This record gives sequence, structure tokens and C-alpha cells, in this order.
Amino acid sequence: MTEIFLDLTDVSIRSVSVSEMSNNIYLVTSKSDGSQLLIDAADDVPAIDGLIASASSDSEVAPRLEGIATTHQHWDHIRALHEYAKRTGAKTYAGTEDVQGIAEGADVAIDVALNHGDTVSVGTTVLECVHLRGHTPGSIAYVLRDSGGTTVIFSGDSLFPGGVGNTQNDPQRFTTLLDDVTTRLFEQYPDETLVLPGHGATTTLGAERPSLAEWRARGW
Repeated sequence: MTEIFLDLTDVSIRSVSVSEMSNNIYLVTSKSDGSQLLIDAADDVPAIDGLIASASSDSEVAPRLEGIATTHQHWDHIRALHEYAKRTGAKTYAGTEDVQGIAEGADVAIDVALNHGDTVSVGTTVLECVHLRGHTPGSIAYVLRDSGGTTVIFSGDSLFPGGVGNTQNDPQRFTTLLDDVTTRLFEQYPDETLVLPGHGATTTLGAERPSLAEWRARGW
């Protein structure tokens, strides 16, 4: 993935891709007060340090990491969570049904267990928590609406360019995930909404919307 920098009205969004799994880590910085939210402390603490350093001038006051939000419990998305949470003291967030898996996989007791409709704040910016069941029981997409009109979905491994996340050839899990993605993302947000996935390139809901029926027909 090419590292991204989105300079929005309320926040900046920066990213770095790490590990042999090419995991995307995202950093949201509030321009008004410098508060920051890291999304998926996947791996590579030095790379995360570099990502945070790159945002040092993105706000009017000195930035400070206040939260780490995890999209889901899979090992490749939590390998740096223990060290980074311990070192920074940042509040940790994850979906309720994945909290136990994160405790077992990363030895991190999540501070705030999230359910569908909950919110996470970065300064004055509020991210909506969208529960997308199927890839893991507690996968959460974080949706940021900037006052300048841009909407961004941090989709984890639930939605990618070209399809939904892996459901291990389980038809019920696939149907549940596609139903959730359809009703909770595609039917709620406009075509120009940016989708920033857990791996790979950025897309938009509009680019993917015409393929929903094809995805359902093929079963993955």
C-alpha cells in the first residue's frame, strides 16, 4: 500500500503498511487539540513511532496519542498492541465479541468494549462504531465524518476493494457479513465515502456498490 495522507478540515489521516501481511495502520490527528487515535497497532513499533512522528505538525498544539482502536481480534492486527498500549497508556477500544480474543492473543485488557452504534472521539471529531459480523464475531468499522464533507470508513478486514472479508467458506458467515456491509455501510453512506481497509488499497463505496450482487452470487 502507498502510504496516505488525508488533510481534512478537522483531522489529518496518515497511514503506514507493516509486516509480511501488509497490514495498514492508520493515525487520526485532531487539528484543533492534537489528540490522536491509532487504528490497528498491527506490528512494528518503530514504524508506528515513525507514523506518529510524521504527524507532529498536523495540529495547532503538540499531538498526543489518546486512544488505540482495534478493528478485530486477528493476530496480524494486534501484534504491537500490548507494547504500544503499555508504553503510551492510551485507552484501548475493540468490539465486545472480540475482547476475549484480544486478551488471549495480545495480553491486553481492552478498556472500552464497543457495540454497534457506540462512538469513539478524537478531539471534537466523533467516529461511529459499526459492528460487521462475519469475519470475526466482534469486527468493528470506524466511520469518521469530517465537517468539510468527507466521510471515511476504516473497514478493517470486513470490506476491501473487490469484496468482503474472508469467512472461511462458511455460507452463513458470508451471508451475515455481506448483509451487514450492505445494510450498515452501503445503505447508510454516500458513494463518495472513502474506504480504508486493513490491507491493500483505498476504495470508495461508489466504486464497490455495483458489485454487491456479483459478490452475493459468487459466495465470497
